[in-house]
Amino acid sequence: MAIYSMTGFARVQVQVNDQLSYTLSVKSVNHRFLDVQLRLPSGLDGLENELRKSLKGSLVRGHVELALSVDRNSQQRVGYDRELVAGYLAAFAAAREENGLAGDPDLNAILRMPGALQTENCDDEDQTALTESVQKEIGPLLDQLKIMRAREGESLFAILNATLERLAEATEGVAVLRPEIEQRYQERLTQRLLTATGPEFNRQRLLEEVAVLIERSDIAEELARMHTHISHFRELLVAGGELGKKLDFLLQEMNREANTLLSKTGGVGGKGTRITELGLAMKSEIEKAREQIQNVE
Repeated sequence: MAIYSMTGFARVQVQVNDQLSYTLSVKSVNHRFLDVQLRLPSGLDGLENELRKSLKGSLVRGHVELALSVDRNSQQRVGYDRELVAGYLAAFAAAREENGLAGDPDLNAILRMPGALQTENCDDEDQTALTESVQKEIGPLLDQLKIMRAREGESLFAILNATLERLAEATEGVAVLRPEIEQRYQERLTQRLLTATGPEFNRQRLLEEVAVLIERSDIAEELARMHTHISHFRELLVAGGELGKKLDFLLQEMNREANTLLSKTGGVGGKGTRITELGLAMKSEIEKAREQIQNVE
């Protein structure tokens, strides 16, 4: 199963009959949830509901915009809303009288009022033909969109795989250096023991020093969990499907392990500096991956 990007675009142009044609387009970008916006001509409320159902049935996440543009070749007749215009005129006359003002209403201004001018909509037969045609085309259009999102997903797959490789290499580099880091801690422990067991031996202080150093020196668990997270990430990529939220959670866990590793190995000296470099490289790769998966469905 492929992984899908949330970025895509598809469009179809259809000639319904000699007098009626339309363009139906859909585009999507990344979003935490499925956010659908439709731009349709007025009078197509029933079609709008059907289109929303189709979009929600085909897509999981993304900000999706679907637009329908209708072209009627026959000359349209333009009229005006008599009741609305009469209301504007009556309001003008009342305001003029109440405030003792002079002047006449501007017809041009009134006709620019919302809803004053009306364009004759297509007849019922054309309306039905338009609705049926759009319902027929929405499925193939969404298939086109998903094909494009799948292609973008292939690119994301390659980028994320490369990032995982670099992350795994950095993790293995830390594992190789781990024995030397343990040796450095041993040396520091010995020195502190000598200091703690001087002329005034303090058993409680000795136990506290040992406990702190043992806890700080052990990065085995962080390395093991990082390897596990990387393996799980790869398995999810191969499995495909709806991955965005799962991958984001995994990367949060990886980042937590990298932070803990850095805190445990800081200030060791020697090759501990190299571990710090590798730890920072791990965090950098994790951040790159998090940027990429923002566009994974």
